[in-house]
Amino acid sequence: MNLNVSAQAADILTIEVGSTITKVNGFTRLAGGGFEQVAQGFAATSVGQGDVGIGVQQALDDLTARYGPLPANPEVFVNSSAAGGLRMTVHGLTYSMTARAAREAALGAGGIVRMVTAGRLEPYDLEEIRAIHPNMILLAGGVDYGERETVLHNAAQLAGLKLPVPVLYAGNTAVRKPVAALFEAAGIELLLADNVFPEVDVLNIEPLRQVIHDVFNRHIIHAPGMARLGELTRRGILPTPGAVLKGAELFAEEMGDCLVFDVGGATTDVHSVTEGSLEWSSKLIDPEPRAKRTVEGDLGVYVNAHNIVELEGDPEWQDRLADLQAIPTSERQFELTRWLCSKAVNIGIRRHAGAVTDLYTPTGRKQIVKGKDLTAVRWVIGTGGALTRVPGGEDILRQICLGPGKHLLPDPGARILMDRAYRFSALGTIAQAYPEDVRLTFRRWVESETAHGK
Repeated sequence: MNLNVSAQAADILTIEVGSTITKVNGFTRLAGGGFEQVAQGFAATSVGQGDVGIGVQQALDDLTARYGPLPANPEVFVNSSAAGGLRMTVHGLTYSMTARAAREAALGAGGIVRMVTAGRLEPYDLEEIRAIHPNMILLAGGVDYGERETVLHNAAQLAGLKLPVPVLYAGNTAVRKPVAALFEAAGIELLLADNVFPEVDVLNIEPLRQVIHDVFNRHIIHAPGMARLGELTRRGILPTPGAVLKGAELFAEEMGDCLVFDVGGATTDVHSVTEGSLEWSSKLIDPEPRAKRTVEGDLGVYVNAHNIVELEGDPEWQDRLADLQAIPTSERQFELTRWLCSKAVNIGIRRHAGAVTDLYTPTGRKQIVKGKDLTAVRWVIGTGGALTRVPGGEDILRQICLGPGKHLLPDPGARILMDRAYRFSALGTIAQAYPEDVRLTFRRWVESETAHGK
């Protein structure tokens, strides 16, 4: 992809309203399939001004100032994280099964999980739910036609709260009718999805992700000015993390298993798409989704920079926080941001990746794996602002390619790609309508990088 073509050629426009920066991208469809990125504009997100549309218009003005006017009616796609994700509480039967599976689904669809419980809800749990003021409550529990009583107890307790938010049920299908009756009697909206854990060792999170995404669309329209922005597209507004995850899934289908890092000012998001290797799969004690996303809300290179310094416990870098800038310009500022980026990646990957531990049994010591096996990852991709704009991003990602050890990390032979054109989330958004073209676009990107020796 390059940005040497007039914006007039852009028949597709993507708008990303981030928490700090709003980005617009113009793409043209190529005769042989796929897309070429032809224009781009940036502006500060204007949530603080009471209307995200102000920042969108400024980003469009930036694009047209640099690349000329857009055509009259481009097809528009929108993703956003400006209103924050859905505040969710998740309630299941056992943490290692349904509660964890529900959490995995929520994190890939714009949900921010503020509370997870396993087993019967107690009065103190209900008080905590009230204090959180969730936008949505997720109730799961039990394999199909398995345990019923805990799910019915929890449904009755949640219905009794009478909170004016939707409840999503994704548990044992055998108790759908009595669960539905409880919430109907309480006047609470109930949404249904397939069981996230229909059988032991079987994860089924995609149907749940879609329902959460639909609720996200309803929720995000309440951000100042977002309703008007939603009128520009007939595709709905995709949560930005969901767009990146969709892009990662298509990239993996086309090019092989991948790991995607987005290091931001407030959070570090890690996405992986891989089944893992045969060597370690037999040692997993719990199933893992093929597509996994983790959000490290305490790892950011600006808003949460102090958290990283505190985790490292290095007084020298504590003093260096005086150099911290959202957009570094001096060498000392770049050096600080590069260090913060490196620590965010290293801490984030070890939280995301599976860990190898020893289990002592009556027959002797047994090696087991808890978490995601990343040893089969072929591509490690950096996207977002910090990794792609600070010199040394490739080296930071290369440092985590160590292969199996205490953690199951990517092999040293994994390829590094840097998304310096901020295309990944945009293409993931377009993939709602044109998945095959997006796959081809990813292939051409890789071939172009390879041709240039990158």
